[in-house]
Amino acid sequence: MRERDMKPATIAARGAGATDKATAGLVPGIHPATTFLRDPEYALLNAANSYARDHNDTVRASEDVLRQLEGAADTLLFPSGMAAAASVLRTVRDGGRIVLQSGIYHGVTTFAEAFAARRGIALDRIDASDPEVLTQVCATPADLVWIEVPSNPWLKITDIAQAAALAHGAGAKLVVDGTAASPVLTQALAFGADISMHSTTKAINGHSDVVGGVLSCRDAENDLWADIKTDRLQAGAIMGPFEAWLTLRGMRTLPLRMERMSANAQALAEFLDAHAAVEQVLYPGLSDHPGHALAKRQMCGGFGYLMSFIVKGGADAALAVAGRLKLIHRATSLGGVESLIEHRPTIEPQSGLPGGMLRFSVGIEDVEDLKGDLAQALEG
Repeated sequence: MRERDMKPATIAARGAGATDKATAGLVPGIHPATTFLRDPEYALLNAANSYARDHNDTVRASEDVLRQLEGAADTLLFPSGMAAAASVLRTVRDGGRIVLQSGIYHGVTTFAEAFAARRGIALDRIDASDPEVLTQVCATPADLVWIEVPSNPWLKITDIAQAAALAHGAGAKLVVDGTAASPVLTQALAFGADISMHSTTKAINGHSDVVGGVLSCRDAENDLWADIKTDRLQAGAIMGPFEAWLTLRGMRTLPLRMERMSANAQALAEFLDAHAAVEQVLYPGLSDHPGHALAKRQMCGGFGYLMSFIVKGGADAALAVAGRLKLIHRATSLGGVESLIEHRPTIEPQSGLPGGMLRFSVGIEDVEDLKGDLAQALEG
């Protein structure tokens, strides 16, 4: 079967066909070597490998699964999501311009602001989910347009195809952070994005035991991708072979996990939306969400595992609810098999988030158990 004919579940379960060629093992091995042999004439015994900073078969195997899941021309793994994001942002030259969606992951925002200030780069932070605002800001030339779909923690949905057209009209490349969707639910490149970015720490690995990031491109033959590859090599922003192997193993169940997590999240969003102690639920699977119709077009197989909800009574009430949870863990991060809750305003006080907001990453537990834990916490 041809690569382009395979569905995500097949690509993931087979690890994109990766095996251990040395032993004929069904599971690919971990290759920790940092340097590689040369023959007496000083030619490399394996032309693909000279030094581990940019050459590792385990990393390549993991990258190939992600490349196929994304429908990408090329894919590069990084040691963290922020390392991947920084590699893209650093391609903007002094005096350039970045258009950045507001209300997204605070690490990207913080880095972009500091980097732009150091380099004399114009940085426009806008609500990219508003087509009129995005159209207006893209009337001026730019280098990068960065959006997050769905956004974290507001769960806003931006039209990727429209954003791509507007970005390209401004002479910019479109970067889409799809961490809250994963490539199983949304292939951003198919909608016209130039770069798809994910924190593999989250759903792609899915087991809360690896930190990583990934970039995939629609076209590998351009200056932007060449600059990113050079930046990764020269900055030493590489993922280690053990982390790459765990990422590869985690991805084998990614479609299954996304199916279960999305179904759980939908049921819990509806439960929370009807609860008297909850003021508002932010989840694109709800029919009254402003981006629901757009999310249905851009997301295939569910609306993801991430939501936020606002507890009536403000910060004290929300913290009390989080404190009474017995099954759902109070912890940072998202996308793992276990459900996590976070009082985001405590972690990100500078962002002006509502005091009653709780960010909820839904795992694969039994949905009735999760519902029961939320019910007792909200009613306590």
